[in-house]
Amino acid sequence: MSSSSRGPGAGARRRRTRCRRCRACVRTECGDCHFCRDMKKFGGPGRMKQSCLLRQCTAPVLPHTAVCLLCGEAGKEDTVEGEEEKFGLSLMECTICNEIVHPGCLKMGKAEGVINAEIPNCWECPRCTQEGRTSKVKGGRERHLKKKPKPPLASGEGPAVPSPSPQREKLERFKRMCQLLERVPDTSSSSSDSDSDSDSSGTSLSEDEAPGEARNGRRPARGSSGEKENRGGRRAVRPGGGGPLLSWPLGPAPPPRPPQLERHVVRPPPRSPEPDTLPLAAGSDHPLPRAAWLRVFQHLGPRELCICMRVCRTWSRWCYDKRLWPRMDLSRRKSLTPPMLSGVVRRQPRALDLSWTGVSKKQLMWLLNRLQGLQELVLSGCSWLSVSALGSAPLPALRLLDLRWIEDVKDSQLRELLLPPPDTKPGQTESRGRLQGVAELRLAGLELTDASLRLLLRHAPQLSALDLSHCAHVGDPSVHLLTAPTSPLRETLVHLNLAGCHRLTDHCLPLFRRCPRLRRLDLRSCRQLSPEACARLAAAGPPGPFRCPEEKLLLKDS
Repeated sequence: MSSSSRGPGAGARRRRTRCRRCRACVRTECGDCHFCRDMKKFGGPGRMKQSCLLRQCTAPVLPHTAVCLLCGEAGKEDTVEGEEEKFGLSLMECTICNEIVHPGCLKMGKAEGVINAEIPNCWECPRCTQEGRTSKVKGGRERHLKKKPKPPLASGEGPAVPSPSPQREKLERFKRMCQLLERVPDTSSSSSDSDSDSDSSGTSLSEDEAPGEARNGRRPARGSSGEKENRGGRRAVRPGGGGPLLSWPLGPAPPPRPPQLERHVVRPPPRSPEPDTLPLAAGSDHPLPRAAWLRVFQHLGPRELCICMRVCRTWSRWCYDKRLWPRMDLSRRKSLTPPMLSGVVRRQPRALDLSWTGVSKKQLMWLLNRLQGLQELVLSGCSWLSVSALGSAPLPALRLLDLRWIEDVKDSQLRELLLPPPDTKPGQTESRGRLQGVAELRLAGLELTDASLRLLLRHAPQLSALDLSHCAHVGDPSVHLLTAPTSPLRETLVHLNLAGCHRLTDHCLPLFRRCPRLRRLDLRSCRQLSPEACARLAAAGPPGPFRCPEEKLLLKDS
């Protein structure tokens, strides 16, 4: 289908783009991931048509760019100052019809639109709101763009609670069905004018005829009293035995449209490169170039950078440089707003702290899909319902994952997180776990058993730091699993935290001598471990002795 034949309901055209400047874009294929092994250049069948895992672009605009369906332009909210003008020129995507438009391009008069308070750039557009259509995204409805005036209450009356009328709902459904029938092309050219009149009269229904339609809203069986066949190969039905005739072509009904996946808008990259100089009010440029200003900004903290962004538009663009935001801390916030999520994506931090926040699963998935360069993620204290978003988010650069003190986490949830994703693409045969590249994993306070430890050894073989403190089910058999000859962690573990594991006894201490690279062993608050046995282990130690700055804390200088 050509681009000229795309109807207004087709939505904005989307395509995947590369920035061609980031570290992932300029490197070559690794030749080892399951996408590379599928490529024909590496001897694969070439069915998956995916790029190398290490060549996934880390720019904040990936994976989608979008333009307005009406004017064909991207978001222009940076060109104005007022809040209403910014909203009118920003891209908004309807969660019902999936159309992406500028609110200022709609020209709907006093019509309403409902903003989604959970995800940036999402709303229910005024047209869908007027038609009474329901959103596919549950929750998140925050506020109307324009409030309708409430009718005055009569004296002595309380506030009335509106309730939808069943007859009104059936009338709306019938009208939508009639509009669908109008779009069906006439398959015969031999129809007379009387047939056309009967067809056109059948596509409208007054409110007086709504109760009759409510009793006979479905298509009658062939040969029933309320149905007859006219000329032109069309079948006419009289609803309820009376009223105008409705008609549709003979043959099976068209197949239902496939459900569309939810899509969210991300701001496209700026059309022009960042300015290299700072323009002054006098018309000249500041003598310091952009690179010098960035070196100055690197000595400022997050609060000072936010103040600098309010000085002028040039500084605001410069302060979004991801080199100024290596780590972002949003911990201990009850809720995360859409401007917070958009700000995180624009800054592209390498480390993100969301511990003890009320982040939802939808918000976390939205973030992770747009932070492909994220290396450290802290989710301690969050609910498992939110953390389960890790099971469907690609994190190729992740090196540290903190899941401490997450409530209601059992073996089944950990198994879902550790196991490789299900094979849903043809030709994909390699079982690669989601935590294959993670070097530090913190699981303190979880109900971890030996069954989960076996999965951990298999699907996270590159761990150098492991935190299992205050895990009630960790005991001597768990230490045997970690230090067994078949365990990959035996040669990689450098830091091991087992503080507060009350099932550990003195019998497990000699097993730690199997780990030659161990530099820190924390056994504090283990009630069944004697200080004397820990002192003997510190004196002997694997290749060299440990020092004990505190009781049951063994350290070795590198």
